[in-house]
Amino acid sequence: MYQTVADLIAAAERQHQPLWRLVLDQEMEYSKQPEAAIMERMRGQLQVMEEAARKGAAGVQSPTGLSGGDAAKIKRYRENGGGLAGDTMLWAIQNAIATNEVNAAMGVICATPTAGSSGTIPGTLFSLDQRFHYTDDEKVHFLLTAGGFGMITANNAMIAGATGGCQAEVGSASAMAAAAAVEINGGTPRQSAEAFAMAMSNLLGLVCDPVAGLVELPCVKRNVAGAVNALAAADMALAGISNRIPADEVIDAMRRIGKQMPASLRETGRGGIATTPTALKMKIRIFGEDVTNEDDGAVK
Repeated sequence: MYQTVADLIAAAERQHQPLWRLVLDQEMEYSKQPEAAIMERMRGQLQVMEEAARKGAAGVQSPTGLSGGDAAKIKRYRENGGGLAGDTMLWAIQNAIATNEVNAAMGVICATPTAGSSGTIPGTLFSLDQRFHYTDDEKVHFLLTAGGFGMITANNAMIAGATGGCQAEVGSASAMAAAAAVEINGGTPRQSAEAFAMAMSNLLGLVCDPVAGLVELPCVKRNVAGAVNALAAADMALAGISNRIPADEVIDAMRRIGKQMPASLRETGRGGIATTPTALKMKIRIFGEDVTNEDDGAVK
């Protein structure tokens, strides 16, 4: 098992293999399954992602009413010629929102690496697919590369908002997506590592402050930030820009920041956006509670 990003990149360069191949070989060794079985399982996960993106774009609503319908709005906006930053960006926004709206509506998604960050990787991959028209195998390779970086992150830091804030969820997903976006578009393993490091660096310190403790506000739209950030980091890496700070050191910085982050900003719904007056009114409407926040004194 590759313990660090540096180990993974060194192996890819030494063996003259793409990152996805090394991750697949590692999974074969770990799971004791043949390549065909793993690829078939990954295609199934890809299909789940594609279906969630389609379903969300058609319009879904969460039981609480805190989220839903926004992916359909972006879809209409895009189809009517809207967009300040081009079609790729709009597709990223649409697919990221769509996936997380399906999650909030109790639909089926693929956690990448968590349910709360499940829109970032599909948002990135499917926006690029609209332009470059990848094969299914290429899209699976994207997921394998992303997963390899995610495994290293999970083993050396954290990927859950409850332990490290949203930097650990959307931040990790964004970095994973950036690394995979570089590889699928012809970048080198080292450029993938640079993209990963830049994407994660950009989101360090991002807190997890879900309104009413539910993975809806501001979570859905933070996945948009994750997808857009991944695209920007991938482009910078492909242009030859370096993060200067190595990926493994960025992962460790994320770990240390997560440990320093107060519990009120780690998925408890007791700080940040979750304790604004409007958010507390939403919580009362949903749960029928009169809420006073003991961390910052916010009241309904």
